[in-house]
Amino acid sequence: MLAVASALGPIGMQILLPAIPIIKEYFQVSAEIAQLTLSLSMLSIAFGTLFYGPLADQFGRKPVLLLGLAITIFGSALCYFAPSIELLILARIIQSFGGAAGLVLARAIIRDVYGADDAARVIATLVMIMVVLPMLSPALGGELTARFGWKSVFIVVACFSILVMLLSRFWLNETLKEPQKFSGIRPLLRNFSSLMHSPAFRGYSLCVAFVSVVFFSFIAGAPEIMISAFERPSTEYGYYFIIVTSGFILGNEVARRFGRKYGVQEMIKFGVSVSILGILIAIGLQLSGIKHPLILFAPIALTIFGNGVTLPNAQASAINEFPHLAGTASGLTGFLQMAFSALFAQLVSILFNGTAYPLLFVMLFAALASLYFFTTSMKLSVGTKPEAAA
Repeated sequence: MLAVASALGPIGMQILLPAIPIIKEYFQVSAEIAQLTLSLSMLSIAFGTLFYGPLADQFGRKPVLLLGLAITIFGSALCYFAPSIELLILARIIQSFGGAAGLVLARAIIRDVYGADDAARVIATLVMIMVVLPMLSPALGGELTARFGWKSVFIVVACFSILVMLLSRFWLNETLKEPQKFSGIRPLLRNFSSLMHSPAFRGYSLCVAFVSVVFFSFIAGAPEIMISAFERPSTEYGYYFIIVTSGFILGNEVARRFGRKYGVQEMIKFGVSVSILGILIAIGLQLSGIKHPLILFAPIALTIFGNGVTLPNAQASAINEFPHLAGTASGLTGFLQMAFSALFAQLVSILFNGTAYPLLFVMLFAALASLYFFTTSMKLSVGTKPEAAA
């Protein structure tokens, strides 16, 4: 149930991906403007994670989750009836803000229930389900767009949200045992500052952020590349993306099976290294001049396999640094994750030149940055043993 709830925001965001080139033509706007339906929705999720985390630490996980689901339903309805690109972008912001609740609260609830020792293992399972559903949603979005028009995707998201709300209302028990009293914005900012002043938290959270940039940069740029570089309809993107989904599933399985044996730091180093290798292979294959989607999607599946290894370990470890502020830590981690991803997704659209090279070099930079922030912050961390988190 938590996996489904946490997937709602990403599903709502990614199900529209095959339709973005169509939206561009429908409203007669530039690619950069159409791309705002993705990048600003990602930024909205980022700010939503900051909003829901502290609320959940004070009022409990369940009521805040139900609030987020209600906002998602309302935003989806606005998207369907939006008569202009401006109102569509605004409605997408509202929809995504609501969807952020599941992302934050699922990880916090897991930390409440399973504790530090098993959190990474359970989050690996959560993340696998949470990411697989959104990764399959572009294929569904492509079919819905082709058969019923691009607005039909919002009906699906609204129905999905209503179902999750009913399940959460009757099946989810409150897991917060000791509410944290909210005493104003200033203490909240102090909590955020305390989190970011921890070398271990900073290293893990920025590692999560830039690993996510690798993924979201790809989903932002690949639909247009399908049209311009490979001369394929953008709706095919969803089917090739299943290859990428398989890579992430396999990476999560590796994280689940070997995380305890090798420890968090070794798993993160391995995952990020594999991600870098996949991007380098993709750049090399682009130089061959072959025009087929597989020369991009196959090596990127290797990259996303590395993401699947890295993300659950880094996410769980960031939250475990401050167990008494699990909701706030989860919220801040999610904010960094989605804020950086939104900025780089828009950058990919701006740099796009009809080839895959700008996208791949942005992804390479992000993968190297994730490795840099993790390794340098771990060197500054004194007296911590993050291996125990896995």
